[in-house]
Amino acid sequence: MGFGYGAGAYQQVRSHGGVESADPHGLITLLMDGALERLVKARAHMMRGETGPKGETISRCIEIIGGLRDSLDRKADPSLVDRLDSLYEYMSRRLLQANLRDDAGIIDEVSRLLQQVRDSWVAIAPAQAGRAVGA
Repeated sequence: MGFGYGAGAYQQVRSHGGVESADPHGLITLLMDGALERLVKARAHMMRGETGPKGETISRCIEIIGGLRDSLDRKADPSLVDRLDSLYEYMSRRLLQANLRDDAGIIDEVSRLLQQVRDSWVAIAPAQAGRAVGA
């Protein structure tokens, strides 16, 4: 995943405001919030049978998750970074399956997983975030 991949996710979240004044910890939180918001929208599109918007919204969510993967600090705790990377990769695969199968249960699963990661991330004090894994 290249720079453009994560930059696209950043740009999507930028429209929600707060990016200009956010620290790196806050930016990761904004990315997670953006992905969670899109998961809600994707589920709604799915329930209404709106195939095109559902696919676009899921694709944007996968891009944001890619941005979260790109933000991982590979120099930090390697074991934790590897687990988070694997979890993000799993979420992306599951979202592809949700899109192909029209399975709202998978979107719910990814939402729960991402919400747990977000809750843990938010619990880290910003002063400690620089020493953490980056997402």
